[in-house]
Amino acid sequence: MPVRGDLRELPGYHSPQVGAEVRLNTNESPFAPPAPWLAEYLDAVGALAWNRYPDRQATALRAAIGDFHGAPAERIFAANGSNEVIQSLLLAYAGPGQAVVVFEPTYQLHGHIARITGATVVAGERRDDFTLAPAHAADVIAGAEPAVTFLCSPNNPTGVIEPPEIVDLVVAAAPGLVVVDEAYAEFSSWSALDRVSDEGRLVVVRTFSKTWSMAAARLGYAVAPTWVVAQLDKVVLPYHLDAAKQLAGTLAVRHVADMERRVSALVEERGRLAAGLADLGDRGVEAFPSGANFILVRFHRHDARDVWQRLIEAGVLVRDCSGWPRLDGCLRVTVGLPAENDRFLAALEEAVATPGRRVASLKELA
Repeated sequence: MPVRGDLRELPGYHSPQVGAEVRLNTNESPFAPPAPWLAEYLDAVGALAWNRYPDRQATALRAAIGDFHGAPAERIFAANGSNEVIQSLLLAYAGPGQAVVVFEPTYQLHGHIARITGATVVAGERRDDFTLAPAHAADVIAGAEPAVTFLCSPNNPTGVIEPPEIVDLVVAAAPGLVVVDEAYAEFSSWSALDRVSDEGRLVVVRTFSKTWSMAAARLGYAVAPTWVVAQLDKVVLPYHLDAAKQLAGTLAVRHVADMERRVSALVEERGRLAAGLADLGDRGVEAFPSGANFILVRFHRHDARDVWQRLIEAGVLVRDCSGWPRLDGCLRVTVGLPAENDRFLAALEEAVATPGRRVASLKELA
């Protein structure tokens, strides 16, 4: 049976899971969740009614997230990771015959999921420093008339924080929804959350995977106008959010201080990592400023894929972005624990100290 025509040439989304002692490729938190949260969760999970379907409306979870952000529960939509939130937004508001605007380079799944839903993706471009030119953004939106426009702040994989004036400009210019993906917002200097209202078309997407140390749970959410949330509830499958996951998120937001301490530690470590990368500048290593828990690095004298392989051989896994739009020669490294960052910097220094060589394929490395 032939696959749907518009999917035939569409590549899948892949993040190579190559074995390594130090994993700095997927922007996870290097910290385990706080012990008090885990104790509360293990105690409460035993009392779940496992023979019953979960609360379809995720009432307690949405109320807890709403309280955390100072928003009514009716403005909260929770799902299996922020990717299902994005998928639900596109199912409800995009699809065949609709345009979706992204600004490259950015998070690949915005465009990928849009294409899966049948929408046409229109890609604007960022400047050499990965910021967004206001006039260009307005022109792209005017030409595409998109049903959904994506921004990502801090942007993945560049680390750039979109300034408030850019978000406001895009919201004013876009005829449809504007979705600001804030997966790394806790590391950022500002958030668009206070701009969400029932009178507007702005949606902010968040996740528990990063700063909440809950990547294994796959839990994300949107803060959106109530009329948007009502439509999202129509496109998700019944009982899509299991009871254990709802419980995990409801309890997590009681431990804000623990989360903020972990964020502060990673921001400090990000600065140390950036300084170590700057020390390699005379070897053609360029590290871009970041407002997230990762740093994008460009190699001007070495093949990025070769550097990636040398790091693997040293037991360190980072993300190869060199094949992504506008990111030739780039790798992305997650900020890890101090010992992990030291291991990465030492391996990188050795990798760029010698000339490049033949690059192995993923199949050879597997």
